[in-house]
Amino acid sequence: MSSLFLFPSFHHFFLVKQYPFAREKQRFAPKVKFRFCNFPVMKLHQLVFLVLLLANQVCCKTYIHVDYSLAVEVPSEYSVELLGRAFLMETDQMEPDFRVALSVEPIEGKYSCSLEVFLGDVKVWNSGHYSRFYTSDKCVLALTKDGDLHLKGSNDRIGWRTGTSGQGVERLQILKTGNLVLVDALNRIKWQSFNFPTDVMLWGQRLNVATRLTSFPTNSTAFYSFEIQHNKIALYLSSGKWNYSYWEFQPTKNRNITFIELGSKGLEIFNDKYKKIAQILSFGMQFQPLRFLALGNKTGNMGLYFYSPEKRSFEAAFQALNTTCDLPLACRPYGICTLSNACSCIRLLTAKKGAGSDCNGGFSEGFCDREQQEMLELSGVSSVLRTAPTRVNVSKEVCENLCLQDCKCAAALYSTGKDGTSSRECFTYGLVSGVKQVESGAGLTYMVKVPKGTQVSHGKSNVKKWVLVMVGVIDGFIILLVFGGLGYYLVQRRRRRNTLASDNNT
Repeated sequence: MSSLFLFPSFHHFFLVKQYPFAREKQRFAPKVKFRFCNFPVMKLHQLVFLVLLLANQVCCKTYIHVDYSLAVEVPSEYSVELLGRAFLMETDQMEPDFRVALSVEPIEGKYSCSLEVFLGDVKVWNSGHYSRFYTSDKCVLALTKDGDLHLKGSNDRIGWRTGTSGQGVERLQILKTGNLVLVDALNRIKWQSFNFPTDVMLWGQRLNVATRLTSFPTNSTAFYSFEIQHNKIALYLSSGKWNYSYWEFQPTKNRNITFIELGSKGLEIFNDKYKKIAQILSFGMQFQPLRFLALGNKTGNMGLYFYSPEKRSFEAAFQALNTTCDLPLACRPYGICTLSNACSCIRLLTAKKGAGSDCNGGFSEGFCDREQQEMLELSGVSSVLRTAPTRVNVSKEVCENLCLQDCKCAAALYSTGKDGTSSRECFTYGLVSGVKQVESGAGLTYMVKVPKGTQVSHGKSNVKKWVLVMVGVIDGFIILLVFGGLGYYLVQRRRRRNTLASDNNT
């Protein structure tokens, strides 16, 4: 029996057909070929009927045997609307289930070929997460007779492989946990996707110390990571040689971590004796178990998610960061996240002319020319990015010079504590991100390296003055809108009451 799969994507649809295998022995799976097709324009009711008809025909096994090959043809012309996805395996469980797909996806002017695992509509694993395999003409998945699983393109060029040749592999299987495995005749695992985590951790999955999840925001050279260390688990923003944490969780009593595991109610942390020493509990799950932990590629936030049968979607039961300004890239570089969760651009507040639309306004140019640079002090401003102090027990002037002398330093944070008696610490940064407004009196001074001439006499800064003014204007405007709307509501409510009273008297 043949199976049809329909993949709508805006103006294009892809029809893929799996041809039946003539031989009775299912040990050797068929070689399957998928072709991109464009459907002619059809009426809406015809399209809906076709989608429902084909959706009922989708049926996949949980495994495929060796000597298996599947191909998706790549379009000759590039289009961001074209997406080819052929599902080849599926778990037999209640919705949402796990599905395995061979995908051809348009990325940055080329087509990427990858093997993917989905939980419902959520991608939870991808063979091309760290290194994409770009191809033209075709995208082929093959499980060879000697047990190697690989992706290849034109001219049989291999772009990804498991490297399991000669290990007795018998089949590729998707388990009910979402773990994609290669096993031998005795069901011994020879390779598993759980050993190669991407940006999602599934229920029952275990991550050892020195393991991490990563996600890559679009149009940025920086990336996020969720890392397991001996003394803590933490979220990091990495850019070049710089690595900054922006959320941390440490077990009490300085207990060491050996591995973590996602349970039904929370993220569980264990020591080397397999004893649970800490747990991050989730709330508001409505008795539904957790399904996965995800590191978002847009915000860098970490969340624990459960499936809501009523909404037929995944909902967050826990998020590490609940305030916009606590996100590492809440605003563009050289932007400030204000107390009202709005972004204010430092560039707009300088007297520098001819600056472009970016917030930095040319600040990042010529960092090695100390004679042309100076440190600009911004009071009431801090950074969510954490790093080990460059120096301790130093003055603010020394902290400024440390940044000026470092070509790669873009900003510095000087801390004396709220009471001014704490250790005087100097932190240096290679990027101006994660900057947010804080309450006065926090004992923090944030300094940005800028071209000379930005500051005026007496060490006072035009930027500093205008930052505070603009932040006040933005916050004041929002407060005015809130109170104005409240006042308008009360006036209208009183008028309605007076009108009703007049009607009753008559």
